[in-house]
Amino acid sequence: MSYDLNWRYATKKFDPSKKISKQEFDQLLEVLRFSPSSFGLQPWKFVVVRDPELRKKLRPHAWDQSQVTEADALIVFCTLQNMDEGYIRHFTERIADVRGVSKESLAGQEQMMIASIKSKGPELVSQWMKNQVHIALGVLLNECAHRKIDACPMEGFDPKKFDEILELSQEGLETVVLCAVGYRAVDDKYSMLRKVRFDAKEVFIERP
Repeated sequence: MSYDLNWRYATKKFDPSKKISKQEFDQLLEVLRFSPSSFGLQPWKFVVVRDPELRKKLRPHAWDQSQVTEADALIVFCTLQNMDEGYIRHFTERIADVRGVSKESLAGQEQMMIASIKSKGPELVSQWMKNQVHIALGVLLNECAHRKIDACPMEGFDPKKFDEILELSQEGLETVVLCAVGYRAVDDKYSMLRKVRFDAKEVFIERP
């Protein structure tokens, strides 16, 4: 059993006095930056909200959950409102720059990505981007557990209100999911509960 994943839980009560060091927090952000995504397209932005007053404004739109204001930081996972050819071409230019190859040599790959996105249509592309964001969330939760940093993924909130308060629409973004990170309070009763998972025989199916 992974001790790290058995140790972690969706922290309900954070200790506001305990802070993540800048070095470790920067490393968490790098983990997010290197999270895998389909085609490597990274259809996301991660908004780090630390300002106490701003978080007070957000909290009522997240079912008044205390994690929003008590955790050391609140990370808002966003997708692009739209993914167009311009974005894919920008990504192709980034590939060429990082790998030291010509953009012309990537023309086939670029057209394949454009065709794939176009074939899905706006609704499927939107869902696809949300799926990618949840992959990044899982990567972050695993890294937090490894570092013994507490985290709480949160979907109980009003995305439109978050978009409005954080002025995300102006940047072409939409809120998908939240993650509060910090350190658990010593009196968080949920930290003492045994983790409940189905037995392996109920979870895994093998096809010989």
